[in-house]
Amino acid sequence: MVGAGILFYLRSLVSMVFLGRLGQLPLAGGSLALGFANITGYSVLSGLAGGMDPVCGQAFGAGRTDLLRAALRRTVAVLAAASLPVALLWVAMHRVLVSTGQDPEIAGAAYEYILCCLPDLAVQCLLHPIRIYLRAQSVTLPLTYGAAAALLLHVPINFLLVTCLGLGVRGVALGGVWTNLNFLLFLLAYVYFTDDDDEEEDSTKTKEVEEWWPLVRLCVHSCMSVCLEWWWYEIMVLLCGVLVDPKAAVAAMGVLIQTTSLIYIFPHSLGCAVSTRVGHELGAARPERARLVARVGLGLGAALGLVACAFAVSVRGAWARMFTDDAAILRLTASALPLLGLAELGNCPQTAGCGVLRGSARPEKAARINVSAFYGVGMPVALALAFWPLGLDFRGMWGGMLAAQLVCAGLMLRAVLGTDWAEQTERARQLTGGRGDGIVAEDKPGHAQPAKAEVQQNTLFMVADCV
Repeated sequence: MVGAGILFYLRSLVSMVFLGRLGQLPLAGGSLALGFANITGYSVLSGLAGGMDPVCGQAFGAGRTDLLRAALRRTVAVLAAASLPVALLWVAMHRVLVSTGQDPEIAGAAYEYILCCLPDLAVQCLLHPIRIYLRAQSVTLPLTYGAAAALLLHVPINFLLVTCLGLGVRGVALGGVWTNLNFLLFLLAYVYFTDDDDEEEDSTKTKEVEEWWPLVRLCVHSCMSVCLEWWWYEIMVLLCGVLVDPKAAVAAMGVLIQTTSLIYIFPHSLGCAVSTRVGHELGAARPERARLVARVGLGLGAALGLVACAFAVSVRGAWARMFTDDAAILRLTASALPLLGLAELGNCPQTAGCGVLRGSARPEKAARINVSAFYGVGMPVALALAFWPLGLDFRGMWGGMLAAQLVCAGLMLRAVLGTDWAEQTERARQLTGGRGDGIVAEDKPGHAQPAKAEVQQNTLFMVADCV
């Protein structure tokens, strides 16, 4: 999971490099388009897809592998329905940006970019569910191989579209869509040649579990949890536009967002792994092992937080020099990196805790925690520190981030440690119609095999003792 995350991070960097070579206007327009697409589209689809995570994980643990395919089909339908209003909003993007006071030239370049990204909505409607479908079965290497193959093709694709064909900003957008499509085709080919469709489905159970409402409810709550945190970062970028030195502040915020995005790959991958393992154990009616997975996940999250904090503090004087030589941007970035590192002390364990809640089909609790931490605490603290009464300017914004992440970690820790795992096991049985006998689905080639699973369980107990 970490490998695939880093590869896709590199893919986005390649796109930004090609945008930067086109000039200031294409770079500004492409950046604006990406921000608009993240807020209105990609965050929504990613969040909605997360609703199938607990269903697939618990179904696999309960021996109901037929339900994975049912959840896959229904999630694709949910994402396709959600992408229609998103597409309409993207088509109207130019008028929205101009009416909100954006520069017409930048808005025009952004509009060119986002129109060429419209096919990516269809790709994402399949890509997100397929990735979760495979991860729920402990199939992760194909994700890494697919991401690596897509990245290798990404550079020549951009060179062809941008340099050879001279498509400019449209070429960069189409290159991103083409790369995502390559990744999707790789995963679809893997599923087609490895999936076993010979299993008989229990029509009574399938009919009960395949009802729309449970999955849609999980999708909506998961979407709220993801978007509330994702949008908070975008709001911070907008608020930087009204600080004392807005150009330097927005640029420094861009550097720091890239930094925290890189760091986030590690706790996010841990959260996905924890979600999958918790789902497996609950589906297999093993509440004590689910509790153990949750606690080990929190311990590993705390360790990742310490590493991330040490990294951010140690590179504060040199990190921004990879992006710019501007003295004002370097000063702001260096002053905020220690606060970013301290925020990771809360962000890493809370991300692991969010994986626990997602794996136990409780994304609504994660959404409530995000509202309380980021908007109930983080936003007021950021405004008070940055503007009035303290007037710390840029550092005050990241002080608000630090407060939000620490509160979020505390609330998440309380929610996970206060979990009644026997109750969650019963909820998993009701969600999946599982046998509740602790028998995991028979593994297929490429899935976690029983002997390996037993070794992993023993490893978990050893790690728990160390923690």
